[in-house]
Amino acid sequence: MTRVKQSAAAWCFVRDGVTPEQFIQGAAEIGLSAVEMIDQKYWPLAKSLGLRIAIIYRSGLRSGQPVHSIGLNRRENHGWLGQELIEYIELAAENDVPGVICFAGNRYDDISDEEGIDITAEGLSRIIAVAEETGVNLCLELLNSKIDCPGYQCDRVKWGASVCERVNSPRMKLLFDIYHMQIMEGDLIRNIKENIQHIGHFHIAGNPGRRDMDETQEINCRAVIQAIAETGYDLYVSHEFIPKGDVIGGLRAAFHRCDAG
Repeated sequence: MTRVKQSAAAWCFVRDGVTPEQFIQGAAEIGLSAVEMIDQKYWPLAKSLGLRIAIIYRSGLRSGQPVHSIGLNRRENHGWLGQELIEYIELAAENDVPGVICFAGNRYDDISDEEGIDITAEGLSRIIAVAEETGVNLCLELLNSKIDCPGYQCDRVKWGASVCERVNSPRMKLLFDIYHMQIMEGDLIRNIKENIQHIGHFHIAGNPGRRDMDETQEINCRAVIQAIAETGYDLYVSHEFIPKGDVIGGLRAAFHRCDAG
């Protein structure tokens, strides 16, 4: 099995008594290449242990709503949200972070897919020059609108790829979330191979339930990882699942399932 560079999202593993420091140390000991979604004050520790910060974004709530639900598919968001993304791009560039996550936002007022694509691409086009100048990828995240993110508009690969094509920049990418896209479309390997030129980051978890990638879930994670590796993709595949048992043990098992062997 060909290797890919693996990361892990802190929000899934800083739980059940595991501190941020223990998560970072565990990730390094297991053999991961990076971590993400960890408070900036822990970045020096990660770097001291040979871990890169794989990707960053603004987390939490905005106006009481999940941050993904208020995005670039509304023109009134282009100014303030564009400026926020520029600040994150510059922070990423200063800290050798290859990517910044951005979101399309939820559907509204019967907006069509075509309108949403146009407006989102328009907003991203306003700031893409900063990404190009700094060498940082803007990664538009694909999320499922069936279960976890009701109403989210960028919920299919074709939708996200269309935005990338409109922006037409080597720094405009997708965050392909394998868990979310299994729920929405399946056909993971074909979708990944046909759109790899647009993909700047991966998240992976078992389905159903966003749990461990074991015999109880429906995604053949080893086949998907192998398909990613065979494309020549050289950025990160990040674990974003909630372990059913021991936290660090679950991360270690996932690393080995997705590693050579």
